[in-house]
Amino acid sequence: MADCLFCGIVDGKIKANLVYQDERLVAFKDINPQAPVHILIIPRKHVAGVLDVETSDGALIGEIFQVAARLACEQGIAESGFRIVVNSGANAGQSVFHLHYHLLGGRRMAWPPG
Repeated sequence: MADCLFCGIVDGKIKANLVYQDERLVAFKDINPQAPVHILIIPRKHVAGVLDVETSDGALIGEIFQVAARLACEQGIAESGFRIVVNSGANAGQSVFHLHYHLLGGRRMAWPPG
């Protein structure tokens, strides 16, 4: 999608602090971190949001969680705990309409969120 910020990162047209990439996913540090570790994990394929995930995307979603676990270990937050967050829609805080997962850790998280 031409006007999508995250598609620009995937295409290399917009700089990001990449921490992981493969043929289907890209992960990078959030520019406005909400925790000591705040990484966004996105599919290279443009999917606007949760409501746009198709049945054929099931393996891709599983890969996102596998990468999140790998990054949690690499970032040293696996043992102490971490959070994976997906916002769906403007009222939930989704500001970029390209499916993305926030990996957050390195501090105590409050409950309930928001």
